[in-house]
Amino acid sequence: MCVVDELVERVDDQDRVLGVVVSRRQAIREGWLHRVAVTVCRDERGRILVHRRSEQLSRFPGLHEVVVGGAVGAGESYEQAAARELAEELGTRARPRLLFTFINRSGLSPHWLGVHEAVVPDAVVPDPDEVAWHGRLTEPELRSALQEWRFTPDSHEAFRRYLAFRTAQSGSAIQKSPGQGCRADHD
Repeated sequence: MCVVDELVERVDDQDRVLGVVVSRRQAIREGWLHRVAVTVCRDERGRILVHRRSEQLSRFPGLHEVVVGGAVGAGESYEQAAARELAEELGTRARPRLLFTFINRSGLSPHWLGVHEAVVPDAVVPDPDEVAWHGRLTEPELRSALQEWRFTPDSHEAFRRYLAFRTAQSGSAIQKSPGQGCRADHD
């Protein structure tokens, strides 16, 4: 379940750790940059997992999400946080691959958002305190749902940039090594 007072590290506008640990609640209230890790979850057929947040959550209750994730805890890497969130929210173990990071100014406060991708099995066991419903959609179905359903601000921005990243990667003549991501321009 989402812990309101989880501890996060403040970072600067270049995503460098400042050596100051604060509660996430305080970081949001003060507008301090911190890190959040999210994962776009695909199955073997390429469908994307979409879920609706529990009504009990303090942030964006009842809204849909294209990504699974949460705050990067003090001392954690983006990848560690993404894997932890997949285990906590979906009850599954996966190896999320960091694709890119950017300063996300949508939502409650600015934060660095690390966007990952992972292949997750069809059989997931979502935490009912976090996830009220989940399903899998093809990209065309998801594009339609983004227009019709209510999604979190992070979902819209992360998925828009995710699609742009994938388009750029598929059109790129340069081959990256597995697991290599990049940092996106932040504004």
